[in-house]
Amino acid sequence: MTASYRFASPEDAALLAPMNWQLIRDEGHRNAMGVEELRERMAAWLRSEYQAVVFEQEGMALGYALFRHEAEFVYLRQLFVIPSRRGQGVARRALTWLWANAWPAATQLRIDVLIENAAGRKFWLAMGFREYCVTMEAQASPLPAPRQML
Repeated sequence: MTASYRFASPEDAALLAPMNWQLIRDEGHRNAMGVEELRERMAAWLRSEYQAVVFEQEGMALGYALFRHEAEFVYLRQLFVIPSRRGQGVARRALTWLWANAWPAATQLRIDVLIENAAGRKFWLAMGFREYCVTMEAQASPLPAPRQML
């Protein structure tokens, strides 16, 4: 059976929040928000700069994409497929639909993938993405001592 796609409204935040919570866990993100906080954030995003598309089949949500249009590219903030449907082409077909229907004028898509998210990195590389930038962090203390100049 074929999936259907629809643009989400702020009222869909209650549907999207548990999937967002699962995405955070799956990718190893350190966001500690609970489902209710994620629902509130999602509703606020959908009322402002972000759009979402829900992927469904026979009335069941298979996943979603959350994105915003920038001047030079589309920023895909979240792409999620429920665990039981991963590896079945759901995300690939959704991306094809998104390019044709949500981003028809876009020439570039940007994403962020956490370094520890090996499955996500593998998927995006297989989809033709290439690494462009690595964001690095250091804790304020203790920092290593500076090296001596020779």
